[in-house]
Amino acid sequence: MISMKTTEAGLWIGGEWRPAADGAMFDVIDPATGQVTARVANAGEKDVDAAVAIAEEAFSDRRWLSIPPLERGRILRRIAELIRQHHYELAQLMTRENGMPINLALFIEIPLAADCFDFFASLVVKPQGEVLPFSVAGSAPDYMAWTMKEPIGVAGLITPWNFPLLMPSWKIAPALAAGCTMVLKPAPETPLTALKLAEICHEAGVPEGVINVLPGLDEAGKALVSHPGVPKIAFTGETATGRHILQAAAPHIKRVTLELGGKSPNIIFADADLEQAAKSALFGVFYNSGQVCQAGSRILVERSVYETFVELLASKAKKLKVGPGVDARSDLGPVISREQYEKVLRYIDIGKQEGARLAAGGRALEGLGGGYFIEPTVFADVSPSMRIACEEIFGPVAAVIPFQDEEEAASIANDTIYGLAAAVWTNDIKRALRLARRVKSGTVWINTYQVLSPTAPFGGYKQSGLGRELGMQALDAYFETKTVICDLNDRPMTLF
Repeated sequence: MISMKTTEAGLWIGGEWRPAADGAMFDVIDPATGQVTARVANAGEKDVDAAVAIAEEAFSDRRWLSIPPLERGRILRRIAELIRQHHYELAQLMTRENGMPINLALFIEIPLAADCFDFFASLVVKPQGEVLPFSVAGSAPDYMAWTMKEPIGVAGLITPWNFPLLMPSWKIAPALAAGCTMVLKPAPETPLTALKLAEICHEAGVPEGVINVLPGLDEAGKALVSHPGVPKIAFTGETATGRHILQAAAPHIKRVTLELGGKSPNIIFADADLEQAAKSALFGVFYNSGQVCQAGSRILVERSVYETFVELLASKAKKLKVGPGVDARSDLGPVISREQYEKVLRYIDIGKQEGARLAAGGRALEGLGGGYFIEPTVFADVSPSMRIACEEIFGPVAAVIPFQDEEEAASIANDTIYGLAAAVWTNDIKRALRLARRVKSGTVWINTYQVLSPTAPFGGYKQSGLGRELGMQALDAYFETKTVICDLNDRPMTLF
């Protein structure tokens, strides 16, 4: 059983714990200390083969689909209940693996994950097909046509480390609601939370073999993506990795959904409530230490209030408390790893070299237990061509960019390879709606930021992804659509 004190864990295959086929293990590092916090089995290709075979068997014998829809919906709701019951234990696990401040885990990630299962539970019993109007070659014979939604089969789910409970929930819940079986490959930095979620699903009544979890390094992910027995891949992570997944999935024409990177614009006009905009921008870019795909890391501010807003944002950033996630007073925890720590610090140096003005932060924080802590950093006088304005940093770094008018704001906002999220702050509703139409991104917030709901589809334009998570669209990604046509005429139609 996975608990707050777990120091060693295996693979979850067929409803039981197993070691890796070759006995390999890897270390999980607590980013608040830089020390090993657990050792976990490292899945390889043989383990992927075993897990896929069990998931295929579970799909073929319909051990999940044979459960009546109302009962399957109750099981999903039971998962939500158990997530809420285990909230403190899950929060401790996440903080230990990910460094997330415990209050963010308790009051944002865990409730959102539970809500996700509740939402998809409500869809299990909803009709998924439709009756179609039908005609043949301009005549009006007596035909009937309808569509059926059928689960796609074994889904390969690959999730990142930044939200170790929420991201698996975004994939497991719709996959279960559709009737799929699955193999989940969590990020190697955060396997314990995913394994705990598998235990919760099993306790709630999901049959053995329906959910399998394979912690591991690169080999497991590559084997899962290329496996011929996995017709569906759902991935959240870096855009570069998403490109590799598309290439690996191509030989089998797999169905692929990708939720990838972002460099999201947060557009603030002079008529906005600057105090509220600054508070929201602070949360938009520094939530989870900036390790959020939709982080509002490009803050676009109208020139007439630019300096006022920079001072407001910088003063608020300086007041944020950075510390270990287990400390309830911490606003920001550490970044996830030594590698990410060094990457973010390199970008801070790049920003200085490019001529951006450092308005707040910009330093590594020593003396906090050996962890990977960085001050919340605000750069002002950033031009849209600077690397800190173009490249995804995935850390606590904001780039504040001035604009002159609505036209320039839209142009700067869209001048990126990404299109995941955006926000517009203004009291002019017509302007807000014009910008919402013009900005090329999957989500546009108006006078808010980082607000998500399981009912609302989430995903990106351009190189921010393919398909959508959440909402009805997420469920459809785990279905195949079958059309059935029935001839009701006494004599079948024939041309010969």
